[in-house]
Amino acid sequence: MTSARGLVAAQSARFAALDPLLPPAVEPPAGGHVITAALADGTRVAGVISHQSFEPHTITRLWSAAEVWELLPLVGTTQGMDALLARWRAHLDTQEIGEDTACVVHWPSRDTKAARAFLDHGLVPLSVLGVRLRAPNANVPRTLTIRRATPHDLETVLELSLAELEYSSHVGSTVVRPEAAAVKRRALADRLANASPIWLAERDGIAVALAECAIVSSEPGTSAAVRLPRGRWGYVNCVSVLPGARGTGIGQQLVAHVHQELHRAGAVGTYLYYNPPNPLSSVFWPRQGYRPLWTVWEVRPASALR
Repeated sequence: MTSARGLVAAQSARFAALDPLLPPAVEPPAGGHVITAALADGTRVAGVISHQSFEPHTITRLWSAAEVWELLPLVGTTQGMDALLARWRAHLDTQEIGEDTACVVHWPSRDTKAARAFLDHGLVPLSVLGVRLRAPNANVPRTLTIRRATPHDLETVLELSLAELEYSSHVGSTVVRPEAAAVKRRALADRLANASPIWLAERDGIAVALAECAIVSSEPGTSAAVRLPRGRWGYVNCVSVLPGARGTGIGQQLVAHVHQELHRAGAVGTYLYYNPPNPLSSVFWPRQGYRPLWTVWEVRPASALR
């Protein structure tokens, strides 16, 4: 639709003014439910709602509600987010909504005016996509042995990954479900078999920290291109330090090594998701050079949207 293209173009201009690292806005995917709202000056804004249900024993359910309504706003350069969220609420009134559900919006972190509307409608900033551009590593003294994990390390990698999952469940969107260990074991076994970039930090021969990473290409048509500038990026999926070893500099040493290795593999920068309510990661990651690019606003259950 011409009006949608106009909103996308205007929104791209808005994104560019907010943050030079934001990619242009994209047209919404086909198949979603379209909502519109009229503003006092006669202009209109729009949004597309996608509805997804995640099957049991899938890894997505470890960081997501089982059923999610996600809004892709098309507000152009207007301050029409409040009106659009009110229309979203009206749409939810036509749905059957259970408890294991969520409403989610990804929006540029620097758009503070939109943030006000999200808060007013009951959404909270549970996650942030933080980015770090390639830069010389600080000189971090090494007191650990850091090596790539192999399939023989599956049990150790699983233990560290589950420790991070359990901690994050208190401060973010993560859910420790009964099947979590089995789902994680299967996913990690596949990643180790494929020699994915996973590192272990050892002290006196004992693994005390994990960094599970990936290389992601942000190219036209890829899902990464919606969130990241073009190029090859390192994705820091999970960093876990055993509870008794936290606060001793182990994470800093491991992450410095990870940055070096991912940049050596051709990454223009690295990105990750962290939880602003987490009193550890909300301090740690900015100190490692990360800053917010996108905020994931969420409310659970979905019926709690105001």
